[in-house]
Amino acid sequence: MEQQVEGGIRVEALTADYQARAEEWAARLGLPLHDETAAFAVQVGPDGLQIQQLGPQAPGPVRVDFLEGGAAHRRLYGGGAGQMIAKAVGIAQGVRPRVLDATAGLGKDAFVLATLGCDMQLIERQPLVAALLEDGLARAAGDDEVGPIVARMRLLHGNSIETMRNWQGEPPQVVYLDPMFPHRDKSALVKKEMRVFRPLVGDDLDAPALLEAALALATHRVVVKRPRKAPIIEGAKPSHSLEGKSSRYDIYPKKALKP
Repeated sequence: MEQQVEGGIRVEALTADYQARAEEWAARLGLPLHDETAAFAVQVGPDGLQIQQLGPQAPGPVRVDFLEGGAAHRRLYGGGAGQMIAKAVGIAQGVRPRVLDATAGLGKDAFVLATLGCDMQLIERQPLVAALLEDGLARAAGDDEVGPIVARMRLLHGNSIETMRNWQGEPPQVVYLDPMFPHRDKSALVKKEMRVFRPLVGDDLDAPALLEAALALATHRVVVKRPRKAPIIEGAKPSHSLEGKSSRYDIYPKKALKP
């Protein structure tokens, strides 16, 4: 799928060894290998696939890494089943729901839930972000500790709303949504991922349709992650919310999850 981003995007190999791989990704993503005016570069190198914003004030590259950094720290020290996201999706003693993360992004929340034992299906409709996620899952698959976790994470390609409306097979018990919220506060753009992603992904202005499709598909509940002070998504009203320091989880129950 061709990307429509101001300034354009190119694919480049970081060393000659990765040129063939770069050519494969360029063909898959419908992007050029040479564009001196590009604002972003999809880079292929020894650390896998990454997106680098170009220019003098650009932050560092963004990639998916389930083996080190934040994902590893949260896996080891994140609080286990006591985490708010675990409570939100209904994890309890003897209960590990099947979850569809329909706005997977870099897969951080899905990885947490997979670490806790949930079977996860992931949809990320932005092709560049989906490519990062696919690459991160592939690199983690061979790791002795993390491999069994990412084996519980299956990436689906396509538009989240259309995929949910035309679902094939057993439906998920829980659908998890974390739509991109239209921030206007500059402090919200400090995170490197957000500075890179917002020009690529934009805001999820179709969040009401996303919620509607999720409610039609999930057998037990829908969970929507929002900034703590953000309004609820237009449409059905959640029965209750779990609120943290910076975010909250709006919960739309359909029936109880049981062991």
